[in-house]
Amino acid sequence: MILHKDIAKKTAEVLLQVKAIKLSPTEPFTWASGWKSPIYCDNRVTLSYPPVRVFLKEEISKIVESKYGKPDVIAGVATGAIAIGVLVAQELGVPFIYVRPEPKSHGRKNQIEGHLENGQNVVVIEDLISTGKSSLNSVKALKESGATVKGMVAIFSYGFDLASENFKNSNVDLTTLSDYFHLLEQAMDSKYITEKELDTLTEWRKNPENWKP
Repeated sequence: MILHKDIAKKTAEVLLQVKAIKLSPTEPFTWASGWKSPIYCDNRVTLSYPPVRVFLKEEISKIVESKYGKPDVIAGVATGAIAIGVLVAQELGVPFIYVRPEPKSHGRKNQIEGHLENGQNVVVIEDLISTGKSSLNSVKALKESGATVKGMVAIFSYGFDLASENFKNSNVDLTTLSDYFHLLEQAMDSKYITEKELDTLTEWRKNPENWKP
């Protein structure tokens, strides 16, 4: 879910500018899953650009407050959303925790790092949504620890139907600053891609798992 079209396009613009998102329709990337893709997103790059990270921090914080009020705790999904989660928690003046993909195999064997009390309201911060599986795994861990998860806010989503189904089935409210649709719109407006490249990027989005360049 996108709240503001202008913010969605501005977010897409800055992600393209700092190359947090790279579009390469003619020389596709290979994801860890093995999928061939004309797009690669690494939002950790934004942390190296103070004006960009301030923009993201402020806009995510606005969404959190407008949709959920001030939560008791902000939770970042490890590892990509730890830094932006800390920035949002600092902006809102609330505690921060982060959630590992799975419990540690040593020490206290924590999956959730930081102080979380039973029944506290938590908003989860994520940097990128693909299928949503890892993000929802964090929500599950938080709920099992007694947290009340109000929702999740992410920087960017590919907007896959599978992700929408996964969030719906898990009854988790998701809002993103930007998504694939607004990215392509902004990329065309700024002449970052051609009409032919737009066709390729649009085609990939229809069936990313089986797309062939």
